[in-house]
Amino acid sequence: MRDSAPNPRSGLHDEVAVDVADGVLTAAPTAVCGPRHAAWSNGGVGGDGGLQVARGPVVRPAGPWDVPAIAATLTVATAESRWARWALPADGRVQRLTRLHELVAGHRGVATGTTWVTDDVTAVAAWEAPEGAPGTAPVPADVAAALAREVPRLHGDRARTLAATDAVVSAVRPAEPHWWLAAVGTRPSARRQGLGVAVVTPVLQRCDAEGLAAAAAVHTWANVRWLRRLGFAVVESTDTTDDELPLYVLVRGPGGAGVDSAGAGSYRG
Repeated sequence: MRDSAPNPRSGLHDEVAVDVADGVLTAAPTAVCGPRHAAWSNGGVGGDGGLQVARGPVVRPAGPWDVPAIAATLTVATAESRWARWALPADGRVQRLTRLHELVAGHRGVATGTTWVTDDVTAVAAWEAPEGAPGTAPVPADVAAALAREVPRLHGDRARTLAATDAVVSAVRPAEPHWWLAAVGTRPSARRQGLGVAVVTPVLQRCDAEGLAAAAAVHTWANVRWLRRLGFAVVESTDTTDDELPLYVLVRGPGGAGVDSAGAGSYRG
């Protein structure tokens, strides 16, 4: 979301932590988008980007009571990731990661109406909405203040590199209003059930219905493959500004339309 709140995009926002098998797309949600507090019965998305009716897990917008479970799920999903080791100091890394997820996917996502969870919160998807998107809200002042105060401290000596990498990502994000996939994760014990696909599908359906793009940044080719199955396409393939991690920015047009940039699909990590 392009608002006055600090944007820790190149930190938390670069990790898709779902088992690759969650990208086996077999079915789709039964609803496009309901009221902010409605629930969806979700399956997957057709491999051609089409949306088809099917039964599946219940997915709903997250509420304030979900914040601790959101942070716990995303922490166990991402604690061993390359991104976490790159973006957070070794000292207290897990605690830093938990607080980061609590702030961004939890408090920020709940307050703005942009985090979706399975009913038991074993899978989570946190998004940033286009400014003024119906059913969403601006970042509250207290949450914005907490983000501004705590996120740089959590990243410690990595904060400057993350900010520089964020600038690279921002330069290739779509210029038009779009939804940004900040984080998606599934608990290891709940993987291979399509839950990662389920929690991202309500927003993808909304994008299709409203003619909007979705975008994301990731650091592994496995995550690129997973997002491609959802209709995303690579628009930039480079490295973080310290050359420590590969960096891929992907965009999905309405209906799953997207064409990889020339040469952007090469394997980098």
